[in-house]
Amino acid sequence: MKKARVGFIGLGPTRGYALMWLSCQIEEMEIAALCDVYPDRIQAAQDYLKEVGRPEAYEYTDYRQFLKEADVDAVIIATPWPWHVDIVVEALKAGVAVGCEVGGGYSEEDCWRLVRTVEETGTPFMFLENCCYDKAELLATNMTRKGLFGKIVNASGAYCHDLREEIITGREKRHYRLDQYIARNCENYPTHELGPIAKVLNINRGNRMLSLVSVGSLSAGLKEYAKEKGRTEFDDVDFKQSDIVHTVIKCAGGETIHLKLGTTLPRFYDRAFMVEGTKGFFNQSIHAVYIDEGKETICGDTYPNTKKALGSAETYEEKYLPKMWKEIKPEEMEQGHGGMDLFMLREFVDCVIHKKEMPIDVYDAAAWMCISYLSEQSIACGGAPQPIPDFTRGKWITRQPKDVIDFDE
Repeated sequence: MKKARVGFIGLGPTRGYALMWLSCQIEEMEIAALCDVYPDRIQAAQDYLKEVGRPEAYEYTDYRQFLKEADVDAVIIATPWPWHVDIVVEALKAGVAVGCEVGGGYSEEDCWRLVRTVEETGTPFMFLENCCYDKAELLATNMTRKGLFGKIVNASGAYCHDLREEIITGREKRHYRLDQYIARNCENYPTHELGPIAKVLNINRGNRMLSLVSVGSLSAGLKEYAKEKGRTEFDDVDFKQSDIVHTVIKCAGGETIHLKLGTTLPRFYDRAFMVEGTKGFFNQSIHAVYIDEGKETICGDTYPNTKKALGSAETYEEKYLPKMWKEIKPEEMEQGHGGMDLFMLREFVDCVIHKKEMPIDVYDAAAWMCISYLSEQSIACGGAPQPIPDFTRGKWITRQPKDVIDFDE
């Protein structure tokens, strides 16, 4: 069995450590090196490696030294968002294949730096958007490919996640989100919702995003939450981040995309993924598929058969769900967001070992990341439209669609 020696830069408990832990479940991945500015995080990772019988990894607190000295085939980067581009660029220049955790971009130049560096070095790069591997999104994508929803007109998604506690405890937990919510107002985490939608709409592969408009609500949730928790240090803090941000994107194919960010109000987790076409729709939140057939009469009026649609998505799984999801083991469902992280990491290491084309490439990363800084500009200008750069420089016209997995396996 071929294996890849993999290093980790960034071992924060909410993502970096979790990816390292999950990688230990993948036989093809050797955990060769660990890097974090906090030694206690490195020690926690080493303790886990020992616990599961893995060899001790080399340790670094400086990523530059890591990239210069560590003997690795690939690196997974899960640092705070503002550091992503600089570290990725240096890793690519060092010839180390990169798996980069997701986050929003801060400038157009940052996005272009990523694109140029991959093009110039030829070093493999994958954007680690786990939601592209989730069960519902893959089911909907395959059904779209098979034409069940007709011509797609609109797709929508959300990152609705109550992060209030994580944000206001940012200082003690050494978490980067607090500073972001104080300083910026934007769609700061667009890729969980946008990534699967981009695959459905063939963005960068026959289609592209042209422009966006974003508007934000007032910012009240964090202030009120901090007060309720007795966190008086936030009494004079002005949180810039809106409680709700809506972003609407127009595509070259005529489709629209609606994104919603909501992380500072009380709510249950919801990505609200939905695909709407001329023959039907898919709605993740209520596990519904509606195909244009069957009607019901209510008070003399005819409506779509909603009772038939609600909760019906699972009835399509046998025919349209990818093989890997049909065969997932119960213990795998317990690992990494219900299994999707595991599939993502397996795909990454398989591409590294066998030198395959990465399924979520640098053009995807740039196009998805740019939504953050463009939404920031749009909100600041009262919802003014912002053009979205074509990071493929016209290649989107002839590039062929590529999904994260082979639906016909």
